Amino acid sequence: MPSKDTSLCNFKPCFVIPVYNHGAALASVVQNLCYCGIPMILVDDGNDSKNKELILSASKLSPLCTLLPLKKNNGKGKAFFAGVKKALSLGFTHVFQIDADGQHDSSRCAFFLKEAEANPEKVICGYPEYDESVPLKRKNGREISNRWARFVTWDFSIKDVLCGYRVYPSKALQKLIKSHAHINARMGFDTDILVHLSWAGWGILNYGVRVTYPQDGISNFRMVRDNIAISLTYTRLCIGMIVRIPKLLLRRIFRG
Repeated sequence: MPSKDTSLCNFKPCFVIPVYNHGAALASVVQNLCYCGIPMILVDDGNDSKNKELILSASKLSPLCTLLPLKKNNGKGKAFFAGVKKALSLGFTHVFQIDADGQHDSSRCAFFLKEAEANPEKVICGYPEYDESVPLKRKNGREISNRWARFVTWDFSIKDVLCGYRVYPSKALQKLIKSHAHINARMGFDTDILVHLSWAGWGILNYGVRVTYPQDGISNFRMVRDNIAISLTYTRLCIGMIVRIPKLLLRRIFRG
């Protein structure tokens, strides 16, 4: 549960960007984020040699970049938490998660950082504002995931659980690490972590961010493997909800 004293916050944010198979897009992402003037931790999640070269090259575009290479591919979730641990060791108070594929509008980052500084005890979550490039199946599937997340958390402040564009208080992530919470390491990660933070009582603020899906974009989604994994994640989260019903009920009563 977040602490009550929010009067003072030495706001020191950084970006954590997990990278897998998106080495070609990363240079543009780094260049577009430089205007924010905050450090970037680029996590090489066990990429092949071609992508490693591209990631290394992107990391040299700005002195704000720190490259964190992982020996093997462990999935977005584990790559993100590797970056979080690095951020914690460097004393950053907030972690801005952003995807490496360049689909999200980087010009919104300054606004998200401003909101995080004004609301240091809350998770600042992006929700997608689509253009005509969005596949209809993806849009409809997303809403199903959002409804499931609201169901297992009893938290109707959740607007989107799949958008990888968020600012987290570092201590919220640190508590998840210390509690050894089981968080899906791959495609279910974005949903799983937000559900756990909601269960822990962290407030959520939602703001729109433009999302574009390029026709030649690379997706790491694997239809059979990842759909099975996501289904198992929701089954586990439903069990987690049942265990937490007394706590969730009390929270609903006292929050009105």
